[in-house]
Amino acid sequence: MLSHSESPIFSVDPDSGLVAPATQCPSPNCDARPVGAVPELIVIHGISLPPGEFGGDAIRRLFCNQLLPDGHPYFAEIHHLRVSAHLLIDRDGALTQFVPLHARAWHAGVSVWQGKERCNDFSIGIELEGTDDLAYSDAQYRSLGDLIAALRAGIPTLAEADVVGHCDIAPGRKTDPGEAFDWSRIGVAR
Repeated sequence: MLSHSESPIFSVDPDSGLVAPATQCPSPNCDARPVGAVPELIVIHGISLPPGEFGGDAIRRLFCNQLLPDGHPYFAEIHHLRVSAHLLIDRDGALTQFVPLHARAWHAGVSVWQGKERCNDFSIGIELEGTDDLAYSDAQYRSLGDLIAALRAGIPTLAEADVVGHCDIAPGRKTDPGEAFDWSRIGVAR
């Protein structure tokens, strides 16, 4: 988490739903939230493409429906998926935004939090480039901590929002961000 002497890295424009200075890479895999639905949950994910490999543009390609099935044997299994997240933090801590915060990203799938189903309707999805069993980078924790602070400051309905893992909203189906994720580094007690 940032100390009071540090300047924030990110800021949220509540009108556009964009985070600065994120790289913008619009995904078609989003739509409008249902009438009356607002962001009130932050969901942390982990992703690497191909599995266990970092760098490259495969995650961006997946979220933008441009993943080539012959690029890797695993890609042939997933290239047809229509998924996205609002934001991705790579291993260096750089932030890419795929979906404006006021729109519904397709990141959670079948999910429930505190009895409320369809978490895509009311959540912000943040992907971390990583795997369940490999430590996330210091740069990712710094960026994630500042991003959560910016989301809470810029979107009133997120001011007191729970921060959970994909594993928490889809138990038995999803395991990310995994055992390697240190929740205490973003101030979340588990």
